[in-house]
Amino acid sequence: MEKIYERKFFRFFCGFLSFSFLIIFWELSDNQGNNPVTQVLPPPSQFLPVLFESDFKIGLGSQSATIYQSISITLIRVISGMSLAFVGSIIVGLLLSLSKWSELFFVPILSVIAPIAPIAWVPIALVIFGIGNLTAIFIVFMGVFFTLTIATIAEIKRVPTNYIFTAANLGGSKFKIWKSVIIPSILPGVFTLLRLNFIAAWMAVLAAEMTGLRDGLGTVVMTGRNLFNSNLILLGICIIGITGFAVDRILLFIQNKFFWWSTN
Repeated sequence: MEKIYERKFFRFFCGFLSFSFLIIFWELSDNQGNNPVTQVLPPPSQFLPVLFESDFKIGLGSQSATIYQSISITLIRVISGMSLAFVGSIIVGLLLSLSKWSELFFVPILSVIAPIAPIAWVPIALVIFGIGNLTAIFIVFMGVFFTLTIATIAEIKRVPTNYIFTAANLGGSKFKIWKSVIIPSILPGVFTLLRLNFIAAWMAVLAAEMTGLRDGLGTVVMTGRNLFNSNLILLGICIIGITGFAVDRILLFIQNKFFWWSTN
């Protein structure tokens, strides 16, 4: 147990050290006179004060919002879309696995739709839902659902047959076998893929906010672009990166805490 904690601390320390060196190098590069790089990418000492000067508000007039509101809006959209995709993919995957014919007919369709980039669904989402939260949630859902459904079917096939035979010999009905054996066996693998797909979902919702929505973290970057304010753009990019990293760590914690068992 001590070795595990030591390894985690060492990884945290190395990550902290690498970020520290990056920030120091970034700040020192600004002291090299007229550096064209820092004119486009100002160091943290220049763009971080933007938060305090604006009283943590970003935007113009009535459309301005605090940075906390922008973060929460984007997180709600991503979490809603991913939650619907996670639950829906498990249900659809289980239903398709009940019949070989349904799997033969529908899996090829899923395999064709899955590689489509989430951002490609933006025009369709805007036509169907207009400008609003449903557009972003739909884009996240479409970017994750098909991959997770295919993964669910694959995970069901990987469930060891001796688990199923043992449950059946102990008098378990088909419903109990699905409930107590198959579903718990596939959850860790499907959730792991959900976490890996979070990056794609995160980028998709930000792209949607940049192209067709009026709030969220994506609009922070677009506001900076419209105002030709590189400090605001860098501030938005850093907040996007830090928030995305934090959510990924939370998903990893959930994965280790609540899906600790594995069939592997």
